[in-house]
Amino acid sequence: MTGTTCQGSCHCGAVRFEAEIDLRNGTRRCNCSYCTKTRFWKGFVTENGFRLLSGEHFLSAYGFGEQLIRHVFCTRCGVALFGQGGLEASEFHVVNVACLDDIATDELLAAPVAFEDGRNDDWWSQPAEIRHL
Repeated sequence: MTGTTCQGSCHCGAVRFEAEIDLRNGTRRCNCSYCTKTRFWKGFVTENGFRLLSGEHFLSAYGFGEQLIRHVFCTRCGVALFGQGGLEASEFHVVNVACLDDIATDELLAAPVAFEDGRNDDWWSQPAEIRHL
């Protein structure tokens, strides 16, 4: 299924992007230390469906551990915008759903959420506790 093109940005507006995404296909929340601390809510973008529109010079990236994911954030306001990387020989691009500017609250509420046990590098299993995610 083709995604809907959504506009997104950081808090200060220095970075703007668009992403083809279909929230009905599901979103993910992870319990790794990065996602927990930044409250990163992953929405997977369709293949070749991410375009940075402005603010490239305000971006920086952070990786940790095995460097499987490149977490990208705005250096002006600090908002975590998107991530890219690979797991299990699959490349992916995710956006922080909270950074999508033109998604209605009803769409966010209806988006299915799966949980990842990133803290234990078990990405395909739900952690025992998810209430804090």
